[in-house]
Amino acid sequence: MNAKVKPFEEKMNKTLDVLAKEYQSIRAGRANPSVLDKIRVDYYGVPTAINALAAISVSEARILVIQPWDKSTLKLVEKAIQTSDLGINPTNDGNVLRIAFPPLTEERRKDICKNIHKIAEDAKVAIRSIRRDANDKFKAMKKSSEITEDDQKTLEKETQDLTDKFCKDIDKMAQVKEKEILEI
Repeated sequence: MNAKVKPFEEKMNKTLDVLAKEYQSIRAGRANPSVLDKIRVDYYGVPTAINALAAISVSEARILVIQPWDKSTLKLVEKAIQTSDLGINPTNDGNVLRIAFPPLTEERRKDICKNIHKIAEDAKVAIRSIRRDANDKFKAMKKSSEITEDDQKTLEKETQDLTDKFCKDIDKMAQVKEKEILEI
């Protein structure tokens, strides 16, 4: 691996990391604490992550339990979940919140799969954009005589190989997530 290509590989790896986090936050019909990662609670005027205010655990396959460390935040956490795009109402027993994840309908599963493919395509666009930036840099280096034309071609080929590898990885991640969603 050429040192000139390394920074672009790192950017591509970051794109994969973002994609993995995005896929984790997609609700798959079973309890997963990471679905709450994007939800913020207005805690004394500061948007705060739920996992910073409470212990989150999975009590059963489809039930998430949220136990705030400070009981006064229970209502705030409940309101934040209700107003989020999760589409789930938590039950409040005065001490903890329970979120029951209903099984997904066939139609909802198909919608989620479409979203998975859209997210994957967005990630591929980001990877290709990184490739374009790399190729532009290599052309500029060639123009300023920092590298030869052969070096430029070699660097562009390495970058293309990386792009192909990362696009395949994205496809695999999308397939795994789709399989998880379609599993009943």
